[in-house]
Amino acid sequence: MENFIGLPVGHVEVVRRWRRETRCVPLARAELRKALAAWGLSELEGDALLVASELLTNAVRHAATPRDREIETRYVRRSDGVRIEVHDACAGQPQARPPEPDADGGRGLFLVEAIADRWAVAARGGPGKQVWAELSVKGR
Repeated sequence: MENFIGLPVGHVEVVRRWRRETRCVPLARAELRKALAAWGLSELEGDALLVASELLTNAVRHAATPRDREIETRYVRRSDGVRIEVHDACAGQPQARPPEPDADGGRGLFLVEAIADRWAVAARGGPGKQVWAELSVKGR
């Protein structure tokens, strides 16, 4: 049985794999938007979509892996909100830094740190890492 958005009823995790291309970012955002609506978490949509965009864009731009390696997104329903994970095959550890005032980029993790309740970088099964962030309804 599926709900009106197309997620199985009671489904608490959405996992997708993407080619390492910038066009995956809006597609991944659409998947997250559907999941949040299905889980009754639409109030987190703005912040969650921004966090997901920043994490995924960082993986697409900075993961030093061959273009044919996929990036995985994982959205997990938690009792109080959502966990957003982006997995890539690059072992490099990203760090949030204050952005240069005149820089065109470099604000991704700085924004994630400001918006998310918690975030971190962790090892994953296999090569690479996962960068995750958690947002809760009560934290808004």
